[in-house]
Amino acid sequence: MVKDASYRVPFRRRREGKTNYYQRRELLKSGKLRLIVRCTLSHTIVQFAKAEPEGDKILVSSTSQELVKRYGWKAATGNLPAAYLTGFLAGLKARKAGIKEAILDVGIKKPVRGSRIYAGLKGVLDAGILVPHSKEVLPDEDRVKGKHIAAYWEALEGSEERERRFSQYIKNGLTPEKLPEHFEEVKSNLEKSFL
Repeated sequence: MVKDASYRVPFRRRREGKTNYYQRRELLKSGKLRLIVRCTLSHTIVQFAKAEPEGDKILVSSTSQELVKRYGWKAATGNLPAAYLTGFLAGLKARKAGIKEAILDVGIKKPVRGSRIYAGLKGVLDAGILVPHSKEVLPDEDRVKGKHIAAYWEALEGSEERERRFSQYIKNGLTPEKLPEHFEEVKSNLEKSFL
């Protein structure tokens, strides 16, 4: 009979597909704060976390829901402009809390160039926080402002699909063609609130 185990069960969070412990260890070895950007189907969450022996301590956090509740955002909270503004809000909060730099933690999902994760990063960078990155991964300025959404709205003109896809925008009193102007308005509201 075998007396020692030849198979070791992986940690629970690894089995559930929630944590890549190798990647986490490499991030923690830097000793810097982590900028955590997570995107769900309808929201974006941006946090600054410090690793401690008892567990991660969240120093600053912002969600895309805050944009709606406090800063007058009328568009969807799961799109690229909302991800940028959530990152910008988190960056402004971090700067106010005295945080100057961090490293990006994208989690277990493989990020795609120009995605919402990198839109959140771009928002943090524009708020004045230093985060090592490559310029190629950041989304274009037009996409950050939502011009691609406005162009899609125009492309669907005369279609029944138009009203169905953008019903939430219309319900909130915003047509997608005005999204770039609304984006600039909300961004200026964010800047004014942290002066």
